[in-house]
Amino acid sequence: MSLKNVQLGTTTNITTSYAGEFAGEYIAAALLSASTINDGGVTVKPNIAFKEVIKKLDTGSLVSDASCDFNPNSSVTLTETILQPDEFQVNLQLCKKDFISDWEAQSMGYGMGQTLPPKFSDFMIAHVAAEVAQKTENTLFKGFAANVGEFNGYEVLLAGDNTVVDVAAVGGGVDATNVIAQLSRVVDSIPSPLYGKEDLFIYVPSSIAKFYVQALGGFAAAGLGANGVNNMGTQWWNNGSLTVNGVKIFVSPGLSNNKMIAAERSNLYFGTGLLNNMQEIKILDMQDIDGSQNVRFVMRYTAGCQIGIGSDIVFYA
Repeated sequence: MSLKNVQLGTTTNITTSYAGEFAGEYIAAALLSASTINDGGVTVKPNIAFKEVIKKLDTGSLVSDASCDFNPNSSVTLTETILQPDEFQVNLQLCKKDFISDWEAQSMGYGMGQTLPPKFSDFMIAHVAAEVAQKTENTLFKGFAANVGEFNGYEVLLAGDNTVVDVAAVGGGVDATNVIAQLSRVVDSIPSPLYGKEDLFIYVPSSIAKFYVQALGGFAAAGLGANGVNNMGTQWWNNGSLTVNGVKIFVSPGLSNNKMIAAERSNLYFGTGLLNNMQEIKILDMQDIDGSQNVRFVMRYTAGCQIGIGSDIVFYA
């Protein structure tokens, strides 16, 4: 397990001595607020202390003609894949001196007893949690373990699995004039046993979702009429759900442009040690430690993702 760092050069500092028992809740807000995770687009595996084994079972033909004897007539193949979250951290250092003349100064106290403005420390926790959530969303799909602060995302995992059903992206990229045709290619490539499954989605980036909404407005796609869905033109969509050829669309902002994934939610995993001892968030006043006016913000967490059965996933790339 590797240790990944997210170190931010900070020139402004604030103080409080928060090292609270609610750290797990802040971590949850940061990790599980990533759009795809928060909206239920993947299967979350919490409380992974080190690694978790995901078992995969495959059987041969199970049904045969009846006889009077017991006749083993099939095969059972068990394989596994490993979900091992990586360790990450956020380190910030703020100086209380920068806040003495600020409007929050009265809430800091006086002399040697100065602390970070409580409202600001709360704001910093919320802000960093939001930034970590955005980073997690992007890494979930586009992440590359060799990059600082990232784990291998779905795009890397799918590209490296030769059992995945690959669909070549259209030259020049997806736009409003071809988006329906390209989405249909993905649907056509979905293995027949998966079609109609309740948790089957086509995961698309925001760009493709926008092109699809535009196309269904009727002005950029042939065969829909001049005014598109219900003759409403560009007014037809109001942030509702989207489907294509009977398959639900899941908008994942972290997915790369011109890439799509068709998979069951139960076949895509996100793992974290959300409630184990590796999760912590602290604001440390360094005054009693080294005599400085610095305040340090420390956040540690684990995160990683994995796919289940590659042959049940379509990757448009």
